[in-house]
Amino acid sequence: MAIFAIGDLHLSFGTDKPMEVFGAHWEAHYDKIKLDWCEQVTDDDVVIIPGDISWAITFEGAKIDLDWIESLPGKKILFKGNHDYWWVSKTKMDPCYKTITFVHNGYASYGNLAICGTRGWTCPGEEFTAEDEKVYKRELLRLENSITQAKRDGYTEILGVLHFPPTNEKKEPSGFTALFSKYEVRKVIYGHIHGKSNFRGALNGLYNGTEYILTSCDYLSFKLFTLEG
Repeated sequence: MAIFAIGDLHLSFGTDKPMEVFGAHWEAHYDKIKLDWCEQVTDDDVVIIPGDISWAITFEGAKIDLDWIESLPGKKILFKGNHDYWWVSKTKMDPCYKTITFVHNGYASYGNLAICGTRGWTCPGEEFTAEDEKVYKRELLRLENSITQAKRDGYTEILGVLHFPPTNEKKEPSGFTALFSKYEVRKVIYGHIHGKSNFRGALNGLYNGTEYILTSCDYLSFKLFTLEG
């Protein structure tokens, strides 16, 4: 049993959104991901995808991308990203797939591990509007609800998941980092960040006792990150 992570797949099998416009390294990136995925993952393993999964606008439009994920080995746990406009209710999505679990306002589990998280949002900093604050506070509530639900159900080992980074660009403490510290979450994965110039400033490593790991697929050179295994 192993746990892997890779974020920001940005699949577009049903839409005209080629990722190579962001650089030649993105050309047929899904083939690179699939090759590494199939070499590493067995049906007993789990792969966590922290958002920005498909460029589709509707759930029906995203099915070709989700079917591609379904066809790959292992169990998959999906979180919503800021570009996942197709995302609808769990009650509609979950019955459509045997190996995919969609996490929203809750948590997923794998063995004795609870996988808790939410989309997240821009953290307070130089540019932070009243609307940002509203969404930020809502996402903090969702994160805490996710963790406390798992705690109530008896889980002591928590893996944190966000789509957005857990801090602002200055890496100042946020409500997200405070919650992860409060509940003694030892590891957190996130995505959203792209490009070499942005990778250099990304939060990677220990921060207030929690290890933060960037898992955007281009940062990982389109290979899965092994969390445990």
